[in-house]
Amino acid sequence: MALTEGLECITLRRIAGELDVRPGLISHYFPAVDDLVAEAYGTAAGSELDELLPADRADATCTQHLARFFALAAGETYDDISRLWLNARHLSRYRPALCARVTTQEAAWRDRFEGHIRDGVARGEFRTDDPMVTAMQILVVLDGLGVLVNSGDTADSPPEVLRMPATTAERELGLEPGSLSPPTSD
Repeated sequence: MALTEGLECITLRRIAGELDVRPGLISHYFPAVDDLVAEAYGTAAGSELDELLPADRADATCTQHLARFFALAAGETYDDISRLWLNARHLSRYRPALCARVTTQEAAWRDRFEGHIRDGVARGEFRTDDPMVTAMQILVVLDGLGVLVNSGDTADSPPEVLRMPATTAERELGLEPGSLSPPTSD
């Protein structure tokens, strides 16, 4: 419901109806709907982070993991979650529990991304003087591009615009242009 209709459509009664249980069962675990909304958002955003940028990266180079990240994040599969992030950020202005969860998720994303960059620097794959600032620059560009999904403009966007997060990462990490592009099949 949060992904397809928006966080503001979540009510205790509606969730109880969807699950075919009494509303009291839902309110036992989530006394206020804002707690349920925050949990729904946090679970979705946390799952997205684990899928897009797993903490365990022993199976490939840091560059390969980052290329995989950009290939997945730019795909239609994650359009709904991009809309959810926008929705959560907007509603968090008015909902303290959601604001706390958005802040926690943003920190988790920033920390995971920064850790990945630090690993790449330590392995000699990436070059940057400040991994935290670099992580934030890349994430800000990625978030900015996420706005296009909300307006439906991605189909009409030039490929260069859609590649901006990867292009920014390549530049900021001292990588060759195109090194974060998905492999092409000949």
